Amino acid sequence: MKIHVLAQKTGLTPSAIRFYEKEELLDARHVQRGENNYRDYGEEAVDHLLMIKKLQAVGFTLAELKEVTQANEVNDLPLSKKIELLSQKMQEIERKKEELEQAQEHLARMLANKMALLDSTEKGT
Repeated sequence: MKIHVLAQKTGLTPSAIRFYEKEELLDARHVQRGENNYRDYGEEAVDHLLMIKKLQAVGFTLAELKEVTQANEVNDLPLSKKIELLSQKMQEIERKKEELEQAQEHLARMLANKMALLDSTEKGT
């Protein structure tokens, strides 16, 4: 498939896809060059890019993604390191959840105060 089709399927821009390719997060399993030098992406590229998006959304950096995907390909990363990396990310997600919950509680208090002010000004008129 051409890059614009891959972009539609993944929600990424063509430049983002080319960036991931340049960063070696997409390899020969995901993209081939035709005789005309156009990129031709396989279906695996869709799944791989969607996985990258999900992992980035939960806090994986590009360096961590590279480490995991490249080590996975050659089965080079020890299981203990994989477990450690996943555990760290889960802890980071938990911290972010707590921060978001605190921010939501703060906003709810602010909203309640503003609504109380609105009610009191409407009753006063």
